Amino acid sequence: MNILAHAYLAGPDEGLIIGNFIADFIKGNPAHPRHGLSEGVLAGVRLHRRIDTFTDAHPIIEEMRKVVRPRCHKYAGAAIDVFMDHFLALRFDTLAGIPLEVFVNRFYDLIGRNQGRLPAGAVRMAEYMIRHDWLTGYRSPEGIDRSLKGLARRTAFPSHLDTAVEDLTVHYRIFEDGFSRFFPLLQEDVDLFLKENA
Repeated sequence: MNILAHAYLAGPDEGLIIGNFIADFIKGNPAHPRHGLSEGVLAGVRLHRRIDTFTDAHPIIEEMRKVVRPRCHKYAGAAIDVFMDHFLALRFDTLAGIPLEVFVNRFYDLIGRNQGRLPAGAVRMAEYMIRHDWLTGYRSPEGIDRSLKGLARRTAFPSHLDTAVEDLTVHYRIFEDGFSRFFPLLQEDVDLFLKENA
C-alpha cells in the first residue's frame, strides 16, 4: 500500500496519520528516544509496519507481484503499492463516504501544519506531494505514471518502475480484481490492530 492507503487506513486520529506518513523514515525501534515520537505517532508507525507486513506476506499481493516481476524484479512490490492506491482513489468516495478531494485536502493540511514533527526526508516528500497533488492524481493512469517515474528516480538500482504503468494498462483487470479481493482483508487486519492497541 502507498501513501493514500496508509493515510485512509489510519482513520481520523492525527497521531496515527502522521505516524503512518513518516514510518518509512523511522529506522530501527520507533520507540527509541532518538526519534522523539509521541505515543500517538509511535502507534501510527507501528500501524504502518503492520500494514506493510500483512500486505507483503499476502498471497493475493504475490499473485500481482508475479505479473510485474519480469519488468521490475525486486521493485515489483513498489509498483503494486502504487497500483493499489490507484484503485483506492477510484473507489474512495464510496469506501470512505466522503469525496477524495475533501479527504486529501484535510490530509495535506494536517501534514503541512505538522512539518516540525516530521523527519527531514518526510518534509521534502510532503512538499513535492502537496505541490504536485500526488494523491488525487492517483485516479488517472497519468498520475500513476508520474508517481512511478518519481519512484524510479529514487531507487538505488535500475527498477524499470518508469515503464510499469504499461503492466497496469495491459493487466488492468487482474490488478483491479486483486484490489477488490485484498483490500477488505487488509481493512479487517487494521481494525484488529486498532482494537488490540486501543
